[in-house]
Amino acid sequence: MGSADYEFQTVWRVAGTAEEVAAILGDTTTLPLWWPSVYLGVEPAPDAGNRQSGIPRPVRLHTKGWLPYTLRWTLTVTEPVTSRGFAITAAGDLNGTGRWTFEQDGPETVVTYDWRVSAAKPLLRRLSWLLKPAFAANHRWAMARGQESLALELARRRHGNDGGTTGARAVPPPTFRWLGRKP
Repeated sequence: MGSADYEFQTVWRVAGTAEEVAAILGDTTTLPLWWPSVYLGVEPAPDAGNRQSGIPRPVRLHTKGWLPYTLRWTLTVTEPVTSRGFAITAAGDLNGTGRWTFEQDGPETVVTYDWRVSAAKPLLRRLSWLLKPAFAANHRWAMARGQESLALELARRRHGNDGGTTGARAVPPPTFRWLGRKP
């Protein structure tokens, strides 16, 4: 594994069904709505066509973690989204693959995300040999916000909360909000 290559496994436990989790994580167009601390923007990407049923259209993402840099990449779901999980590819500032798996455990779902990527953004590529621990901590921070935001989104949907102030906590906002501004 090169200095710009990363392998992460993240495990979450959230209250909800695997079907509910798949519906949220599999709808890539809504990521900035419920996980705004990481997903700053999403737009449809050119579609290569020949998509299978259950596979959403590729999207271009503008993402960030806690550190003050952003990433632009295309997320392509590569297999149908099911209550057992799905796989993705990343192309752009990050290149690689990811796999979400969902396992029902009573009233909770165990969510596992395996992410194998190579940093292609010049800043990350050049500094990975030195700052790999900081970049890995940045990923862990982003995924912790994801677990928190997913739990809140599951509760909001379960209780019919449309984003108002009926008791649901707000999702964590992005750090360094100025990075989310369009150039």
